[in-house]
Amino acid sequence: MGRYRDLPLKIYNTLTRKKEVFQPRVPGKIGMYVCGMTVYDYCHIGHARVMVVFDTVARYFRHKGYELTYVRNITDIDDKIINRANENGEEFTALTQRFIDAMHEDERALSVLPPDVEPKATQSIPAIIAMIATLINKGLAYVGTNGDVFYSVSKFTSYGKLSGKNLADLQAGERVDVDQAKQDPLDFVLWKMAKPGEPSWNSPWGQGRPGWHIECSAMSTCCLGNHFDIHGGGMDLQFPHHENEIAQSEGATGETFVNVWMHNGFVRVDNEKMSKSLGNFFTLKDVRVKYKPEVIRFFILQSHYRSPLNYSDQQLNEAKTALERLYTALDDVLFLEDSEQIVEYQERFNEAMNDDFNTPVAISVLFDLATELNIAKTNKSQNIIELASTLRNLGDLLGILQLDSNSWFGRNDRLESSYEMTDEDWNELAKDISKVPKDLPFYEIEKLKQIRLDAKRSKNWALADQIRDELKQQGIILEDRPDGTTSWRRE
Repeated sequence: MGRYRDLPLKIYNTLTRKKEVFQPRVPGKIGMYVCGMTVYDYCHIGHARVMVVFDTVARYFRHKGYELTYVRNITDIDDKIINRANENGEEFTALTQRFIDAMHEDERALSVLPPDVEPKATQSIPAIIAMIATLINKGLAYVGTNGDVFYSVSKFTSYGKLSGKNLADLQAGERVDVDQAKQDPLDFVLWKMAKPGEPSWNSPWGQGRPGWHIECSAMSTCCLGNHFDIHGGGMDLQFPHHENEIAQSEGATGETFVNVWMHNGFVRVDNEKMSKSLGNFFTLKDVRVKYKPEVIRFFILQSHYRSPLNYSDQQLNEAKTALERLYTALDDVLFLEDSEQIVEYQERFNEAMNDDFNTPVAISVLFDLATELNIAKTNKSQNIIELASTLRNLGDLLGILQLDSNSWFGRNDRLESSYEMTDEDWNELAKDISKVPKDLPFYEIEKLKQIRLDAKRSKNWALADQIRDELKQQGIILEDRPDGTTSWRRE
């Protein structure tokens, strides 16, 4: 790989309201926490943006050589979860596990790599109780007249520093009769006393469950320490959730909580706020019926993460067309893993990403590469492989261009199948190739192709020939190339 300049990385810090040169607390290491999903329903487009944005940030940190610990939590207990489980007549744990599984399926479809640590609120109860006890002992929290435990906002003098909100203005805007159990209308709940039929845990203040804000403070500090590098999430969480996290965490530990706060912008649908009441609420599960997941990811990355993102069919269709241009450039081009990369494009790509993860500009670099690659293919230039490899590798840093062009354009036929084989199935298949199921979709042919490649490397020529012959009977022709790779097509 060619060498490129190591440019400084600048990140917009919501706390200071400006771009800053990023300096990790520990040289070469980064701790990053992102507020994850509350799992009572399927993920929607807003969740997809959080997933994709911070997955791209994580990919780029690792590309720059940082040792990253990426933590993204799961909120698996709150009012919405309890209410939905009661409506369905099921245990809340069954509800949350079903939607956790669905969330992970959406992630895999969007090429979102799993976080290094994925703590759940229900698994963090001891840490939550310990932090609340510390806040009470420090005089920053109290037990209300209804038995709930509240944080005393007025006792934390720097409250409002993240959102820029003034405490006096907030107090003036609050109704004093909202909750008589609190000493101040701005105080927020840390521990809720149990109600009949609700899930609950033992605590020094009786049976109950945690409030939402304290969950993230406990989970983030347990996973990354009292003071860490980056905290991320959607713009809607800036106040009060993240403001309350700062108050809780710094109040309990006496240390700076987070150095850099990153917030991605809102998602709007046809220039209106996404809302179930407006009928413009789209889950990823629904959107993936109409569009390939990679189109959705590409669409998200075409806008800067801090900008508003307007979702519409027109925008998705335009993203699909644009992504096809990149795949067209890569069509019929040979790839070599150890191919030289073109430094000029690497530098331009890194310059864009070093400017607060400017993915729209980074994507424009990919299109310039694609243009030059198309010209090189027409002219049969000698640098075709280097151009294609650079395009593929830079795309991979954004989590796009993950397929070969045949698969993308559907030349390998079906993209989905109700038939799925387990690892045990494939092991059996390697022993007895006659078990090949009919009408294999492309991703299972690719797996079978890999078994044949492994057989050839092991000099098991009989199995390799058997796989080739069996696939041929199904109208699938394997073509071995001089470079050792194999492609396939349907007759």
